[in-house]
Amino acid sequence: MLSFHQAVAEDFEAVNQLIIEQLNSNVDLVENIGHYLVEAGGKRLRPLLVLLTANALNYKQNSGETKHLDLAAIIEFIHTATLLHDDVVDISSMRRGRLTANAKWGNAPSVLVGDFLYSRAFQIMVAIGNMEIMKILSDTTNIISEGEVQQLVNAKDPSVSEDNYLNVIYKKTGALFEAACETGAVLANASNEQRQALKQFGYHLGLAFQLIDDALDYEGDADTLGKNVGDDLAEGKPTLPLIYAMANGTAEQADTIAKAIREGDIGMLDAVVDIVRSTGALDYTTQSANQQAEKAIEQLQVLENSPYRDAMEQLAKFSVGRDH
Repeated sequence: MLSFHQAVAEDFEAVNQLIIEQLNSNVDLVENIGHYLVEAGGKRLRPLLVLLTANALNYKQNSGETKHLDLAAIIEFIHTATLLHDDVVDISSMRRGRLTANAKWGNAPSVLVGDFLYSRAFQIMVAIGNMEIMKILSDTTNIISEGEVQQLVNAKDPSVSEDNYLNVIYKKTGALFEAACETGAVLANASNEQRQALKQFGYHLGLAFQLIDDALDYEGDADTLGKNVGDDLAEGKPTLPLIYAMANGTAEQADTIAKAIREGDIGMLDAVVDIVRSTGALDYTTQSANQQAEKAIEQLQVLENSPYRDAMEQLAKFSVGRDH
């Protein structure tokens, strides 16, 4: 357990147990795939954000309720559903150091269990009974879906701009980080100032997290990352390291990367890595991530000093200092 989990260790364990309980189904395959995903672990940062936000705003002390645990489970189910669908669309075979569900059971079961997790998330949401939270999360799932389609449109297109790329990573990643923080604030009856600041915290944190993910695809290793290095290139994804390298390298370097994107040629990975390193593209991407993390930390001024606020700051720093 990472240090920033310790502030809400008891709640975090309760959420893990709740997730297992909510995976119940009369269909064995649903439970088998669901438990396989849960057992794979992961950092669970999105549900963690719900717990940290709610506790930083004294939700449990003020309300005596535990709906923040349900909300955290909802966020994790939505996230896991997107991963199942992502892996099918991207034809991924490895995640968190293990075979993806689609590699193990096939595409159809993966898509359908993803749908089950989405619907289970909304069942729990109804039980919470907060229309504002339902609105935020229904809007968020719609934004995530748009991001998936936009990323699909961008695939194998080397002309994608940095602004277009940032829009996609907001929709695919930032939106759920943002929603985790904002719904936690809504549940805790935060002031509008606190709600908006925490929403911005999630927004900037999500961008920082994804920027580092995209940099690691060109400088990490498979054992540490828990997924195949070069997956983005193989899928023809024009991420920031490639966009920056094409804009700042020589014409020959730009042509090499453009060709790799258009063809999704993993055989060109070594050449592409050399270019993104020599052009400073990885440094630029990391610097952009650090700027987003700093903006996130600035938003925490609306919170009183507490172990939860400290943990949120640690989480922001971890998001840009990690190697996996």
